[in-house]
Amino acid sequence: MQQEVENKKMAKSKLVKTNQKIAEDVIGGYKKIETGVVDGYKKIETGAVGGYKKIETAAVGGFNKIADKFVDNYLTKEGESVEEARARLTEEQNNRKASRKAGIRQ
Repeated sequence: MQQEVENKKMAKSKLVKTNQKIAEDVIGGYKKIETGVVDGYKKIETGAVGGYKKIETAAVGGFNKIADKFVDNYLTKEGESVEEARARLTEEQNNRKASRKAGIRQ
């Protein structure tokens, strides 16, 4: 009888150990899948953001070149650089805004 009880305990112990091993393997497999999926999404995100930044840089750079050319051709005064013309135009615009605000308040 004693031997029979010990055999049942041993069998139960082996079953528990086997279940633990299976659970560890399943969790390990899940972690590998999770890591792979997360890494894949991070690579996609990095590629998309990098591509967007390149497009944004090219678009802004192209716009600034066109704007500089326009200012140079049509808005600069004799001997004035593009930067000086932009500063002058900004100052004139600010003065117009200030004049309008002063006129509206009175």
